[in-house]
Amino acid sequence: MSYRFRPLAAFMMLAALGQPAVAELPVTWLSQSQTHSAQYPVEVAAFEALKGDGFAVQRSEFQTLGLNMADGLRTASQGTFNIVSATIGSVARDDAFLEGLDLIGVSTNLDELKVSVDAYRSSFNARLEERFGVKALAIWPFGAQIFFCNQPVKSLDDLKGLKIRSFTASMSTLLSELGANPVTLSFPEVYPALERGVASCGVTSATSANTGKWPEVTSYVLPLSVSGSVQAHLVNVEWWKSLKPDQQKAMEGHFRAMEDKLWALAVSTNAEALDCTVGKACESKIYKPYKSKLVDVSDADRARVKAISSQKVLTEWAGRCTKVYADCASVWNKTIGAAMGVSIAN
Repeated sequence: MSYRFRPLAAFMMLAALGQPAVAELPVTWLSQSQTHSAQYPVEVAAFEALKGDGFAVQRSEFQTLGLNMADGLRTASQGTFNIVSATIGSVARDDAFLEGLDLIGVSTNLDELKVSVDAYRSSFNARLEERFGVKALAIWPFGAQIFFCNQPVKSLDDLKGLKIRSFTASMSTLLSELGANPVTLSFPEVYPALERGVASCGVTSATSANTGKWPEVTSYVLPLSVSGSVQAHLVNVEWWKSLKPDQQKAMEGHFRAMEDKLWALAVSTNAEALDCTVGKACESKIYKPYKSKLVDVSDADRARVKAISSQKVLTEWAGRCTKVYADCASVWNKTIGAAMGVSIAN
């Protein structure tokens, strides 16, 4: 599948939104962050830094425009916006290779995830540019993806038979292996699903759960991380190549700085949000206090996730991926596999 760059579409959309014309170099940026999110101030700081180098950022939000975040990759590929933030697990429906960046159970903490991302970054960007005409200027996580349930859970055994929200194919594989029933839901659909009993649990970060008010409809938190919900700021390559070398260098520097801050934020804010969610001290201006029960995670459950990942998740993903990219498993083994000490059988 390929997409054509459509600069006219960008100008038409900006006109429709009432965006003013800018004499300096305009940059159209489609963001997932909203004003109440922890990531928003980091993005604003990046906007200001770019402005100092002659870029005029015109920011829009998926939610405000009523756009589907699962279409983030396509939006960047078409050139509707110059820069688009995207959730990799969601946009990987367009190419399974992309999901290899954060397969369920491979990286169960943010330190491991950073190693995986850095190992995969070059191959990831090469695939993005070849198939979609985009590349990632920044790659970063929302944070550890953990379980929030509306009925008692003490371990992974208690997930058997429950309907649990999933948002990637590899997560569905893990849940099925645990005896649960994966239910594919977008984030806005989860709260009402938990409220009505359509789902018993959901998987997301502590920050997203708290700001999404999940603790209003759940009472138990199993803080076993199965992935990091990796995000990327994607830039349209055709537009990128139209920039001068010094402009590219400046933009790369600002996005590297933003990426570093977002990694650090994923650690600090998720700890803060989890404390607020489970009734510990909560003096946050972003997260609300709740009294969910925090479940202890056993070493046996951690080992079980790792085992399912290596024995089932990787094999299932490789089978899907090689249908669109024959070297999929080989590239993964040489990058993340080598860095993490795991391997997919060819």
